[in-house]
Amino acid sequence: MLSQSGYRNISVSTDQILIAGCGDIGGQLGKLLIAQGHQVFGLRRNINQLPSGIQGINADLGQPDTLSALPQQTDTVFYIVAAGGREEQRYRQAYPEGLNNLLTAFKKQNIRPRQLFFISSTAVYNQHNHEWIDENSVTEPDSFAGQITLEAEQVALNSGIPATVVRFSGIYGPGRNMLLNQVMQGKGYPAEPLRYSNRIHRDDCVGVLMHLYQRSKEQPLQPVYLASDSEPVPLHEVADWLAQKLNSHISDRTSRRAIGSKRCNNQQLSDSGYQFIYPGYQQGYPDLIRAFLADID
Repeated sequence: MLSQSGYRNISVSTDQILIAGCGDIGGQLGKLLIAQGHQVFGLRRNINQLPSGIQGINADLGQPDTLSALPQQTDTVFYIVAAGGREEQRYRQAYPEGLNNLLTAFKKQNIRPRQLFFISSTAVYNQHNHEWIDENSVTEPDSFAGQITLEAEQVALNSGIPATVVRFSGIYGPGRNMLLNQVMQGKGYPAEPLRYSNRIHRDDCVGVLMHLYQRSKEQPLQPVYLASDSEPVPLHEVADWLAQKLNSHISDRTSRRAIGSKRCNNQQLSDSGYQFIYPGYQQGYPDLIRAFLADID
């Protein structure tokens, strides 16, 4: 039986789960895991921001000496860090170096997780001509962000722990109002050159991770899953639709995005049994629009 979020509502034995980089997505995931009876540890520099019920581990993945008190019976690890900036060194510290530091700490403390999830992104792709991409598509990123993230994926997959990489496309949801603010200011995107965009709602990010975690208890997972909603769409169409809903007039179409143009295929994830809460942006944005308008009223 699948819940609205696409993952199974089943009773399970208690696991100890570590969420490294326990921010917005990790916090929401942790709350769901706790509701299922699991013991959840959230590792981050500021544990005061963790949701109630998540046991804080005050540590910095960039500082190995702070990783000395990890839960000994860790069953599953979710590595959900954010670089915290666009600088190359921040990416390197957050992704391959931070993950290596955590894996080294596991070895020193004789901790053997059953499953590792590394949360990656579609920045590892570099297609430009509206191609459909999936888990088997070529990954030849030309940006340092994509290159470093791809390097970290290999750290996870070669860690000696059963590992799965989850590549999220552009995440939108509560608190992520950049596009709404832009459109409200009358700024949109040109129809030419055509640029496809791909996105996934925050709640589906959480739902996907819950789904894969539960599936991992029953059978081995694929090494990589591409997690994006079912509706790749030209970016200018999204902005125009938002402008209509916001009663805003787009007068400036000079905005550019220094990205390629690709279309993400989520068939493998769907075949695994996941059902999207928000299969497209027109389902995911209305609640966000209402909250956004209420805040600026």
